[in-house]
Amino acid sequence: MSLKDKIQDAMKAAMKAKDKATLGTLKQLKAKIQLAETAEGVGTVLTEEQELKLLMKEAKQRRESADTYKSGGREDLAEVELAELKVIESYLPQQMSEEEVEAAVKELVAAVGATSPKDMGKVMGAANKKFAGVADMKVVSAKVKAALS
Repeated sequence: MSLKDKIQDAMKAAMKAKDKATLGTLKQLKAKIQLAETAEGVGTVLTEEQELKLLMKEAKQRRESADTYKSGGREDLAEVELAELKVIESYLPQQMSEEEVEAAVKELVAAVGATSPKDMGKVMGAANKKFAGVADMKVVSAKVKAALS
């Protein structure tokens, strides 16, 4: 079952439960998926990896918006963004903890044979493949920098 189908089923459940907040978020996600599909061309279906990237982008956007609202003293709007983030995260794979990322980065640095900050590009190239969808790349980048310095 594709992500689009899962979202459609969840939309039906949210309508029946009269959960307007969840329904609104799901409608936004479905619209983003359809927009991405039409941008690719007629009859195109997104791959699981493309769907995952789209969800990660939406989750990141909600996180940043919530932080902006909090720093601006708008807790009410931050709560709305965090509620939407919760719905989006329910469709993302379980994220790695910082400790897990740190351990995996150390293994990756050893596997690539990186020894200095000059090798960061090599390590990050491998890290992008390994951590796609399961870790925040900002955290990964920081851990790689720390491991190489």
